[in-house]
Amino acid sequence: MTPDSIERYARHLVLKEIGGPGQQALLAAKVAIVGAGGLGGPAGLYLAAAGVGEVTLIDDDVVEASNLQRQVQFVHTDIGMPKAVVMGDTLKDLNPDITVHNYVTRLTDDNAQELLKGQDVILDGVDSFETRFAINRAALALETPLISGALGRFDGQVAGFPGDRNGACYRCFVPQIPPDAETCSEVGVVGALAGVIGSIMALEVIKLITGAGQSLCGRLYLYDGLSGEGRTVSLPRDPNCPECGG
Repeated sequence: MTPDSIERYARHLVLKEIGGPGQQALLAAKVAIVGAGGLGGPAGLYLAAAGVGEVTLIDDDVVEASNLQRQVQFVHTDIGMPKAVVMGDTLKDLNPDITVHNYVTRLTDDNAQELLKGQDVILDGVDSFETRFAINRAALALETPLISGALGRFDGQVAGFPGDRNGACYRCFVPQIPPDAETCSEVGVVGALAGVIGSIMALEVIKLITGAGQSLCGRLYLYDGLSGEGRTVSLPRDPNCPECGG
């Protein structure tokens, strides 16, 4: 590591759970962030700051005024610009040492494996169940760990899936699209919650890469912002899962 790198990552280097080997692992890691919005934004900022060597951003949306209430990676003058491009520039400004790839496209079953191949961890920050299912299928095919997050009005959740068929996949957790699925545009969401859940997602990625602590793979963390309380439950593999069962 260069003297500049040692200074930049000094607070990681003194952590016994990360230290030099863990920081080297971060610098060599590749992470894909699907969805450059409320969850992918804060997660991406912390992963870039942590020194994740290569970040891939995938999002086909543009910045809207209603995004600015919670998507802190954007500013007013970004309105109308592609999210993946703007966020990529922000991450490079935050940490010029990292490499950022951005794809202004919607991830589907047709392109998921091509976009996600070679990644060490996939981060799912989207708000479409169809896209979540496509990410999950690609993660299983590529045997890549997946960190997935979601937001409610004042509550959020983060889950980890190992991607190796030895544990639960996303479809074990959500077998089918819920018939009453709602979006934040319909029911609202408090802006700061996106930062809380997105930051936890980034932490889980860092733990997976460095081997620090116990990851959420096979578990679901539930956070209630109104009460300030959280709990963790197990996510066992479903032998009848429509994706990984059998």
